Amino acid sequence: MKVLVLNGPNLGRLGRRQPEIYGSTTHAELADLCVGWGRDLGLDVEVRQTNHEGVMIDWLNGAADDGDAVVLNAAAWTHYSYAIFDACAQLTAPLVEVHISDPHQRPEEFRHTSVVTPYAVEVVAGHGIDGYRRALAIVAGGTPA
Repeated sequence: MKVLVLNGPNLGRLGRRQPEIYGSTTHAELADLCVGWGRDLGLDVEVRQTNHEGVMIDWLNGAADDGDAVVLNAAAWTHYSYAIFDACAQLTAPLVEVHISDPHQRPEEFRHTSVVTPYAVEVVAGHGIDGYRRALAIVAGGTPA
């Protein structure tokens, strides 16, 4: 099964951006981890990151067309992008929403709403980078350890 791990704005700065919230793992290291975790689960994982909403929408539309599963960290778009909401609505394979921190535990009220959740089979939040491993296990049909 092919799985797209899609990361939204500012996640390319992992390891440098607010490490007290997001940790010290870089996006390149995260991508390598996801590919390895996916291989262990029998998944073909491709990791992408963009700061451009239209690019993310194109990737989600492609996943819908190809029937690919998606692990999505839409970052800030999670909270307000109805274009992302509409693109997620088209997905036919499982979508797992993932967040490194737990948005519901963050002080900013706007982070407490997700436009992705209505289309996600599960939300994994607050587990740091390990949340991606958990999300891939869910896509593979297992229970995350």
